[in-house]
Amino acid sequence: MSGFDYLRPASLPDALAALDASGARAIGGGTDLVPRIEEGLDTPNTVVDVRHLPGARDLAVTPDGGLALGAAVRIADLARDPVVRERYPLLADAAGAVGSPALRTMGTIAGNLAQRPRCWYYRRGVSCLKTGGSGCPAAAGEHQYHGIIADGPCRTAHPSDPATALLALDASLKIVSASGGDAGAALATRTVRLADAYADAAIAATHELALGPDELITQITIPADATDGVQHWEKVTQRGAFDFALVSCAAVRRADGSVRLVLGGVGAAPWRVPHSIEEDVASGGLDDESIDALAARALYDATPLPGTTYKVRIAEAVLRRAMRAIAP
Repeated sequence: MSGFDYLRPASLPDALAALDASGARAIGGGTDLVPRIEEGLDTPNTVVDVRHLPGARDLAVTPDGGLALGAAVRIADLARDPVVRERYPLLADAAGAVGSPALRTMGTIAGNLAQRPRCWYYRRGVSCLKTGGSGCPAAAGEHQYHGIIADGPCRTAHPSDPATALLALDASLKIVSASGGDAGAALATRTVRLADAYADAAIAATHELALGPDELITQITIPADATDGVQHWEKVTQRGAFDFALVSCAAVRRADGSVRLVLGGVGAAPWRVPHSIEEDVASGGLDDESIDALAARALYDATPLPGTTYKVRIAEAVLRRAMRAIAP
């Protein structure tokens, strides 16, 4: 591991000014960045600890009834917080499914959303889109844990469970940067829906979550209209615990009757099923034959690699269970 300087700024402007320097990286729990440094995939000269910034660990109900999560809220806190468990059980269950207790205790929600692929080609520095090359060696190599939805050349499967849940809950990110690169500069803030933030995951070389090197996620918000209703979570893994999803499913039927169905483990980003499927589920009155047909139709455009065809069957199965769980 190469050496680097460690900074722990006390304010957001100081943190952004530090990140504006070449070779600086933000660090939360370090559960992704530290392994990447050890593997030679990232060589920062400075790491900027953002866990102690004001509000970074706040978790609160917003005035309109939604939920605001500070970027450094720990995954373990999401899994056991009584407000999250009552209002957003889907998110609590997804957080509780992340890795091991140690990883949940260290990992932060923003870091979990922004983590890089666990693809063994990328992690071993094999030439591919994500390491500065082109194409995806998984297509002609070992790929049994890769994706079945091809939105670009990269065929990895995104590793975040909370991202799948938050996409179903229509979460947004508050992203902040400094104009001018110093602690006294004005702050620029943008709000991005999570679905849009992952739009280039399969085609971008340097990221899956669209976040500039001088930008920080400061808050994740869930809208009030995602509260209550019916929520469902399922994660299928090869082993019983401490594993990434082969396929996961986050499903929501809101109080207004609208439905959102999102699959994880199937592409370079969490994948929302076609809206026409959601509309048919929301209409209700589905028998087993109709549910089987809808699940198959949802995966009609899947493009599995030869070794990932089994994931299509798993995805159809979890969708069938989700539809039954949330259908009116």
